[in-house]
Amino acid sequence: MPEETSAISSAKPINVEALKSLVRTVPDFPKPGILFYDITTLLKDKTGFAQMIDALAAHYIARKIDLVLGIEARGFIFGPALAYRLNAGFVPVRKPRKLPAPVAA
Repeated sequence: MPEETSAISSAKPINVEALKSLVRTVPDFPKPGILFYDITTLLKDKTGFAQMIDALAAHYIARKIDLVLGIEARGFIFGPALAYRLNAGFVPVRKPRKLPAPVAA
């Protein structure tokens, strides 16, 4: 994967503030005093979503990554995209007793 490594490492730095601006903040949800960060606005922006995955991948692209573990629920969204970018597999991590089949503990 040398082409991918050079593509990521030679890219200009990601503008984190621009990515932050794509996350909508909802005050007082689910109750007063809580600030909810709605990532659906980032997910639907194709450029922002790609830049975010590239920014995450940039940290790991030069390493040999076999698996990306994603913790529910946001990890189920970002983990597979990151795993794809790193040419790795993806393993979803669930809370105990959430699956009917035997699991690794």
